[in-house]
Amino acid sequence: QVHLVESGGGLVQAGGSLRLSCAASGGDFSTLSMGWFRQAPMKEREFVAGISWTDYTTYGQDSVKGRFTVSRDNAKNTVFLQMNSLKPEDTAVYYCAADRSIQTIAVLKTPNYWGQGTQVTISS
Repeated sequence: QVHLVESGGGLVQAGGSLRLSCAASGGDFSTLSMGWFRQAPMKEREFVAGISWTDYTTYGQDSVKGRFTVSRDNAKNTVFLQMNSLKPEDTAVYYCAADRSIQTIAVLKTPNYWGQGTQVTISS
């Protein structure tokens, strides 16, 4: 069983930056693809970004490309989401997710493992 714990959320002004972290335990992190999702109030949860374990290929939703960067540190069993040029519409609870298959994360959007989420609030 993989356990995921997010950190790094908070309140920032529009145009600012945040870096989310997700620490994984209980599995072989080096063979897990990792992803980030978010859910805004009254909206469905949506895929934000992901990174594969095989070749570190990254995937991202169009609305965050050029602003958000996903990366991983296998030595620390941690995945990061660097968020720059933040907008009020980025306000949401951000969830870390893991699955062996990046397709399950980025395409099917049904990863096996989820974190509990961290709140990101962007003020205008």
